[in-house]
Amino acid sequence: MKLKKLTQLIALIGVAGQVAAQDAQPQQPMQRVEITGSSIKRIAKEGALPVEIISRKQLEDQGIVTAEQLIATLNINGNGSDNLASNADVTSGAQRGNNGASSANLRGQGSDSTLILLNGRRVATHGMKGSAVDLNSIPMAAVERVEVLKDGASAVYGTDAIGGVINFILRKNYTGLEAQAFTDVTEAGGGNIARVSVTGGFGDLDAKGFNVLFAAARSENKALRGDQRDFVNTFQPDRGLSVDTRGAPFANVFATSLGDTIFSRKSNTGPVLPGTTQAYSGVSLLDLPGGAGCASVDGMGPYDEKLWDTASAGLGCAWDTGRAAVLQQPVQNTNFVTRATFKVGAHELFAEAVGSQTEVRKSFSPNQVSPSGTNFPASSFYPSTGPAYNGVFNALVAVFPSIAANRGLPIAYRWRCMECGNREIETKTDAARVQLGADGPIGNFDYRIGLSRAYSESQSKLGTGYNYTKALADALGTGLINPFLKPGEKQSQAALDLMKTTSAQGVVLYGGKTTLTQLDAALSGEVYKLPAGPVLAAVGVDLRKEEYSFNGDARAAAARPAILNAPFDDSNALDSVSRDIRAFYAEFIVPVTKALEVTVAARQDHYSGFGNTVNPKVSFRYQPLAQLMFRGSYNTGFRAPSFNQLFNGVTESPYAGKDLADPATCPTLKADSTKPGCESINPDTWTGGRRNLGPETAKQGTVGVVFEPSARFSANLDVWEIRKFDTIKSLSLSEMLANYDLFKGQFLRDASGKLIAVDQRWLNAGSSITRGIEAGARTNGSLWAGKWVAGIDGSYLLEKKSRARSNAPFGESEVGRFTFTGDLGLKWKHSAYVTYKKGDWSGMFQQLYRDGYKDQVLPGVANGLVKPVNYNPNVESYSIFNASVNYTGIKNLTLTAGIKNLFDTDPPFAITYDSNTGAGSSWEPRVADPRGRAYTLTANYKFF
Repeated sequence: MKLKKLTQLIALIGVAGQVAAQDAQPQQPMQRVEITGSSIKRIAKEGALPVEIISRKQLEDQGIVTAEQLIATLNINGNGSDNLASNADVTSGAQRGNNGASSANLRGQGSDSTLILLNGRRVATHGMKGSAVDLNSIPMAAVERVEVLKDGASAVYGTDAIGGVINFILRKNYTGLEAQAFTDVTEAGGGNIARVSVTGGFGDLDAKGFNVLFAAARSENKALRGDQRDFVNTFQPDRGLSVDTRGAPFANVFATSLGDTIFSRKSNTGPVLPGTTQAYSGVSLLDLPGGAGCASVDGMGPYDEKLWDTASAGLGCAWDTGRAAVLQQPVQNTNFVTRATFKVGAHELFAEAVGSQTEVRKSFSPNQVSPSGTNFPASSFYPSTGPAYNGVFNALVAVFPSIAANRGLPIAYRWRCMECGNREIETKTDAARVQLGADGPIGNFDYRIGLSRAYSESQSKLGTGYNYTKALADALGTGLINPFLKPGEKQSQAALDLMKTTSAQGVVLYGGKTTLTQLDAALSGEVYKLPAGPVLAAVGVDLRKEEYSFNGDARAAAARPAILNAPFDDSNALDSVSRDIRAFYAEFIVPVTKALEVTVAARQDHYSGFGNTVNPKVSFRYQPLAQLMFRGSYNTGFRAPSFNQLFNGVTESPYAGKDLADPATCPTLKADSTKPGCESINPDTWTGGRRNLGPETAKQGTVGVVFEPSARFSANLDVWEIRKFDTIKSLSLSEMLANYDLFKGQFLRDASGKLIAVDQRWLNAGSSITRGIEAGARTNGSLWAGKWVAGIDGSYLLEKKSRARSNAPFGESEVGRFTFTGDLGLKWKHSAYVTYKKGDWSGMFQQLYRDGYKDQVLPGVANGLVKPVNYNPNVESYSIFNASVNYTGIKNLTLTAGIKNLFDTDPPFAITYDSNTGAGSSWEPRVADPRGRAYTLTANYKFF
């Protein structure tokens, strides 16, 4: 067994590619290159870093045309609320401001702890939130390969690199002209994807001393609506899931303390049903005895008062908001790359420009109208002059005779304004980076220097579904608009015209801009010779300036009428903030023996406002046999808080769930209306920044083995652990409740002791531990005069737990257990593949597997009030298969056809409800792909 075969496996595959291995390439002259995770240029086959290499061909074989699609296939990536599907609905807390952004989340450490590089250098973070790079800005059509470093790298790259590094490497020194067209069409309709691109280049670095490359692409992801997929159905009470909103297209009648109404005289308690002691509020005519039934209106169903432990809602109708939300947000992206490289002797000088424009339209359920002293006072209630009044009152008084004396009083109601349209937020992001650089030899050393400036600027504006609050309230008070339309009935033209005058479409919601200016330089080479080989070293400097600005409502301060439920973030407006970073780093690779190599690195960063931090890294590679290698590393890391985490103001949002009980009066912490003190409550939640935040730090280690007994088989196993301290976190309500004694000061109460708000602003919390195993195996051989390769790569999560304070005990394990937001810790994930190549034909068959987990539990099940007959506390695993065929037998033309989700597997059922904590309705967007079976075709033609 040749040594170069093993070391090539280690350096270029690391813990293994999760897709089909590339075909063997002819031997090339050895040259020194820089591998992600190190600043030292060396022979690529010598390295031992856990770096996964994903080639351009592998991306094309899988039908991957966006960085978000790629990240979703990586076993090492966490299952967080980082994709567009997870942010497709109403969001709150840390998820606010993510409009139009997709991020990576390596090892489940968070998008702001995953460093994204483009050609080895940083790019600007997303202009809206300013804490993580938007993957939509990556010009995937020009990507040559992707390198994923599965290890901490703060000692080399500085902040953000706790979870790992993803380096998108673009084509260079390209000669010719080619065009590519790609289409990805779903069988069930909706969610289609298409991309066209052109790449050209002229000049040859070696022959002519220069090369100019240009590439441009345009892609579009069509919207996929919830009502286009049958698995989206939140009305499944027999399985423990139902909708918690009575904002329905046919209004529910409520009692209110805002004024005298047909249901009450200035009271939130409605009439008592004769023969019982139960008072009702939120009653629908459709659900009354003899009524047409809630399901007579599309998307509606009975409100399940037992699951949500709200007995007074027993005669109400609900509406499935999940069917109105988009499962795949529509995205249009245009990007370009141009690069000119000049060779002067042994030196290369280059100038590069990368730019993109991304437009995303978030769309979710229409607004609901509900009695409110702020938005919809008594003057907006349905008057006795309305054409539907008598019919509504007569139906109600027949069931509740006690309201007879209230005839003529207005009707308070909760209603979904379908005619107002789905709420839409349109976000446009422009991003660019301009870079000048050079590299080459200085004596026996290699140098690299670069100067770049990058920015990302985003703006969100309101689309349909948003209305000026007072104007809409006044319009409702006229009685022209009928919230009690029976099946088949429509609003009058006068009502539609009146609603149109209240529209706020086109109003700018907010915008932000990040700017990154960077100067970096490094020098590497041999500094000493030992008996076992040369000592390699690198030293470098990294100077950066990061800037961020955020504007809220763009309207004049004196002319800002309120817009119903528009998520303005005026409290977070920042004219401009910035910080300077100065870093120096050094790295040494020491061959202790012929079999043992040790790497030592350290980096000192100075952050304006935070001071200095030093982060070392030590790693080793021990190869006692040609067929066996051990490797390991230890390093520390850090992450400075983002500008938003420091400077955001306070945003108050009402808690919308039914599962919260006051921890001061309810020892079980389970909402239960039958137990005094455990009634469900809905306090406000406060989110925002803290100026006294400090950086979070990390310690992590990896130890692994690679075994290759023959050229036809290899296997690898790596065990890793990350410990984070002073974690920058917006604690979840469940964490704060479980540690109530530690956070009593953040539970805000009025003079009577009633809980009115919970302070969830960012803070330096306690610590966390994440531990896992990454394993893989692959084999190859010959069959029918062709070559086949098979492999499997998986990630096993051993531990994931955290504690709210350093003096608090660790909470229960988060492995395989539902969490509302953040990372969902799946125990096991793997990808398996088989490829075959013969002549002009090649093919791939691939499986992607995601483990199941313990499901969410709704209040009525948690407190024992109801036991659904088909209830399963576990979410099933998710497994899909993909296949593709590639043909190169036509001159200059390459065709790739594929089928995604070959067996048309739906996402597994999950008790997920798209409330204010994310998206998803009967499925989990952090785990599954809602598109179903899809057919892909790629045609690539080289003109010359």
